[in-house]
Amino acid sequence: MSEASTDRVADRPAEVTDPLLWDLAAAVADAHQPDAERVCASPSCAGAAWPCAAWNNAQAGLSAARTPRQAAAPRPVAAPRPVAAPRPVAAPRPVAAPRPVAAGQPGDGQPGAAQAGAAGEPGTGAARTGARSLAATAA
Repeated sequence: MSEASTDRVADRPAEVTDPLLWDLAAAVADAHQPDAERVCASPSCAGAAWPCAAWNNAQAGLSAARTPRQAAAPRPVAAPRPVAAPRPVAAPRPVAAPRPVAAGQPGDGQPGAAQAGAAGEPGTGAARTGARSLAATAA
């Protein structure tokens, strides 16, 4: 501890109820004393007229540090919240067995068979039928 802080502890009045607030406010008040021209000597005030705002706030802190503390009002006890019943877990859905694929149907491994398209697109019945009728008319 520095010599100045031990002096403040020794100078602390017996009625102080908040020693930390008292020590901080006393340190601020000591740092903001007036010079011979009644200007605050603290560099943070930059030549402000004394009493400066910091000194006034320190005086309010010294006063508050002596104020007896009021007992805290008892906090109301909250009613316990009802606990919700756990939600049932849904059973997993059964996985459908794969359907058998007939030869010549989409998905049987033939090129373009897996692509379902509109009429007239390759890989569709309409395109094959249309090709036969064109061949029949050309022959």
